[in-house]
Formats: sequence, structure tokens, C-alpha cells
Amino acid sequence: MAERRFVYTPAMIGLTAVVLLIPLAGLLLLLQRPELDVHWEHHPSHFWLVLLTAVLSAVLAYVTGAAALRRGDPRVLLVSLAFLSAAGFLGLHALATPKVLLDTPNAGFTLATPVGVALASVFAVLSSLNFSGERTVSAVRWGRLLRAALLMLMALWAAASVLRLPPLHGTAVPEVADGILTGLAIPAIGLYAVAAGRYLRTWWQRPSLMLLSMIAAFVLLAEAMVSLVFARNWALSWWEWHVLMLAAFVLVVAGVRIQWYEERFADLYVEDTVSGRRELSVLFADLQGFTTFSERHDPAEVTAMLNTYFQVVVPPVVRRHGGDVDRIIGDALMVTFNKRGDQPDHAERAAAAGLALQEAAAAVQLAHPEWPRFRVGINSGIASVSLLGTEGGRTHTVIGDTVNVASRIEGKAPGGGVAIGPATKALLPEAVTESLGLLELKGKAEPLEVYRLLALPGE
Repeated sequence: MAERRFVYTPAMIGLTAVVLLIPLAGLLLLLQRPELDVHWEHHPSHFWLVLLTAVLSAVLAYVTGAAALRRGDPRVLLVSLAFLSAAGFLGLHALATPKVLLDTPNAGFTLATPVGVALASVFAVLSSLNFSGERTVSAVRWGRLLRAALLMLMALWAAASVLRLPPLHGTAVPEVADGILTGLAIPAIGLYAVAAGRYLRTWWQRPSLMLLSMIAAFVLLAEAMVSLVFARNWALSWWEWHVLMLAAFVLVVAGVRIQWYEERFADLYVEDTVSGRRELSVLFADLQGFTTFSERHDPAEVTAMLNTYFQVVVPPVVRRHGGDVDRIIGDALMVTFNKRGDQPDHAERAAAAGLALQEAAAAVQLAHPEWPRFRVGINSGIASVSLLGTEGGRTHTVIGDTVNVASRIEGKAPGGGVAIGPATKALLPEAVTESLGLLELKGKAEPLEVYRLLALPGE
């Protein structure tokens, strides 16, 4: 599905603001006219409403978390933690519905929703901060730890609720304003307002549907907390804050669905993820003699050969040495190291990955000696980490002279060998190498000496 672009007009912005304020107007009407705030106690509806909200939030937590870790983006990671917090505690709250898990009300499960939504507000406002340079890498590292801590907190909360451990040992906690709920709601409302305001500033600079969905979700969650403070248990105003939470996550899911499936959270990325600079290493690999092999064999045989190779050479590069596969085009493989800025030993990783690739490929070649052999080229240096493309096709990649030279170095490598440039060799002073001669590069005043990598220390 191609990404749809919207033209934002003042009228559209005004209409959006009015729509977002309707729930507050409805709540005010219910408070002014108590006879309209009818009582409806229906436990199955409550269970499925809250459970559906929790499931949607959990799905969002998963997809945003996966995208954040793939790109090393702290903003999207913190957004995923907001969704995760809401999802976990909402799930516990659903179980508080009488006759679902427990026969009697439970303080821990009843308080789970305001606690989860309040925690989510903290992650929401943190996600609105600006991250750059080392702060980006540090924030992602801390985000991973926060995710583990959040999961542990939810598990402990569930255990304490089921076992009725203090302070969650009560049996009757009304879901209306009291000291605890008001104490959670008021700061959460403020934090959501701050997060929405900061995201609005970003949206004003580069309007996008994803940003607008996030802003609307934060506003609705803040309104849900307002409704929580004033609602009467099982009354229409009480159902309102449950529906507002569902609406918040439905809006984000709709925004995600409309976005192009590649890089669908790109509009949330921090600047370093979209157009940053990294010192990194780039590995290129292709099959020497692939064109000749393709001409002499059926396409199905060529496909089977490529799949056999990639099944054994990609795992050691990615899983063992932490490379990011940027692209696979035919027989060519491009892998980056330190694209997220979290691999200071990128040259060593790339070199070890190149040797591991050739070792894995050699095992395949023993069974198929007639197949072409891989050659690998590695170069290190500064490159631009960029989001390229537009409607219908976007990709997150690296560009620059470092990448171009890596491709040329690969062409100098012998079949079954790994070639490195002088920049990579300088970062590997103890590596065992031999010269492959000079490489003339178009546009370069001086030729580049290329080396064959024979071994690394300890290998």
C-alpha cells in the first residue's frame, strides 16, 4: 500500500482541534447534567473493551520496538515503552473484571490502568526530547534497560495483586477520583500535554500523518485521565475514559496502517537517524563469475545456488558479528557495521565477518566446486546515514565515498578472499595482511593500496 500524502490546511487543523475537544465537552455536559450520566454495569463489555485496548497497545509496542532497535532510534524506542506500559497494565486491569480471574474486586488490578497510563505519560514526554550524537546511543542503551525493568515491574505488580500483598491487598477500590487516582492523573495530564506540544512543534516543521496520530493519541490519553478524575463508577463518564484510551490507540494503528510498510515510523525518527553521520565500516560481497554461471544454468538453478549460499553466509555476518544487511541485489550483499553508532569496534567486526563469510562459503563450495566463489571488500570511514525515497518506497541506508570505495575494493579481492582498504587496515594494526597492489579510483588523485586480510589476532 503506497503512503498517502495529505495537504494540511488551517481549516483541517481547526477541525482536528475541535474533534479532539469533543470528549471534554461531553464530560462537562455529563457533570453539569448528572441525570444524563446514566449507570450501566456490564462486566463482559468492560472486559472486552479493556482487553481490545491492551491488545492494540501491545501490537504497537511490538512494531515500534522492533523498528527502534533496527534503526537505533531512541524516540521510537521510548514511544514503544509508552505503548508497552499501557498494554501490560491494561491487560491486568481487564482481569480485574469480576468473574474473569477473581471473584472479588482487587486493588492491584483496579489501579493498574491509571498506573500504566501514568507511566506511559513519562515515556511519552521523554520521547519528545531531542537526541543527537552520543546521547542517541546512550538513550537506546538505557531504553533497553528500561524495557526490562518495565516488564519486571508488571510481573511483580501482577504477583502482588494476585497474592494480595501490601499495598495492593485491598478488595474495593472505586475507579473514581480519590487521593491515589488524582495523584496519578494530574501529573500524567501535564506530561501528555507537554509531549503533545513538543510533537506539535515537530509536526509544524515537517507535517506528517504519523506525527498527527501521535499528537491526537496523547491528547486523548490526557482527556482520559481528566475523565478518570471526575467519573462515577460504571456511569457513562466512567465508560468515556475507557473509550478514549481505545480511540487513542486506534488512531495510531490507523496511522501505521496508512503509512508505506517500509520505514513506517520514519516520521518519528530523530535527526541523527534520518540524516546523521557515522564512522562505520561497509562490507561488500559478490560472486566472482556469477554472470557466466547464470548464462549457463537455468534460472531455478541460479536461485537455488544463491539461496544455499545466503543461508549459510548471512547468519555469521549478522548474528555473530552484528552486521546490518543493507541490501541484497542478485548475488551482491552490502552489510554495514556501526550504522546505529553503537559499535566502536566496527572495523574489527567487519573484518571478522568477512573471514566468517568466506569460511561458511567454503563449506558450500566443497559440495559444489563448480559454483562461483565469493569475494569480499571492506572499507571504513565517515558516511551519511540517510532515509532515501518517497511515496511507495523508502529505505534507510548509508551513502558517501566510504561506501563507493568499499564497492571498488571488493572488485580487487580474489575469489575466496577478503580485501580491505588502508582506512580499515589502520584500525586493525595487528591484522595479518598482504598487499594486493594499487587501486586506481576515478576522481582520486592518488591510487589506493588494497590489502588481502589473512587473519585477525586470536583467530
